[in-house]
Amino acid sequence: MSLGDEHGDRTNDGFGGSGQTRTRLPGTPEDVYGAARRPVRTSRSLIGVVGVVVLLIAAIAFANQGGGSDSASGDTGKSPDSAPTAATGVRPVKGNAGGIPTGYARDEQGAQSAASNYAVALGSVGMFRLASRHQIVDTVYTAEAAARLKGPQDSAYSPDFLKRLGLDANGDAPTGSTFVSRTIPVGTKVESFDSETARVSVWYTGLIGMSGPDSTDPVSTTWKTWTFDLQWANGDWKVSTDKQKDGPAPVPGDVAASTSEEISKAVAEFGGFTYAR
Repeated sequence: MSLGDEHGDRTNDGFGGSGQTRTRLPGTPEDVYGAARRPVRTSRSLIGVVGVVVLLIAAIAFANQGGGSDSASGDTGKSPDSAPTAATGVRPVKGNAGGIPTGYARDEQGAQSAASNYAVALGSVGMFRLASRHQIVDTVYTAEAAARLKGPQDSAYSPDFLKRLGLDANGDAPTGSTFVSRTIPVGTKVESFDSETARVSVWYTGLIGMSGPDSTDPVSTTWKTWTFDLQWANGDWKVSTDKQKDGPAPVPGDVAASTSEEISKAVAEFGGFTYAR
């Protein structure tokens, strides 16, 4: 996370979620035909059971084909229906600036995607190093906002501040230790939108701290909501202003805290997401 949380002041409805397709199978023969039936001879009962099985198989095959009407008319040029667990919405952006996805759609989903990915970038360890911080700020913010923020941010990420986090003046962790700073979006909410501006809130959980044998600032979690005022500039969504507030925070679970060695190993093995939403 960038400067903030417990270390300083950092800066649809219903967060997140996507539609799912659910296939409902017919019930038992009693459910289909009702409980009250005339007594029939054994052979006729057997024929009825076989008929129900045949109909059931046909219904499953029909459902798996998505109705079958399009396939019967030949190739339409459209891609197959999405699997139940497939991501929904428009194709993710193809642009990339220093590892930050760029080139978002000029619609509500594009604004949500921009806000989510900018939160990830602004909450990364790159914000604790001068060169990468300037690159992130230039990519995420409008030109005017970036020019306004760089000076105050450079002063805030001072050697003294970095030292309190266990980092050296260049923002690097000591040998044998791992500095962790990640923002993990949980969901997004469009507060307002038009073709030129948007306000999007990102509900996220964050990790920040030093993992190492001599750390006095172990990795901890935080829950916050980050609200971005976005502006359409030079063919993309850019941040003009942003603010944060605590929560919503769930009740902590009963999972025991891992050792610093386990945390360091997890951070090394589990890479952060390149694209959110």
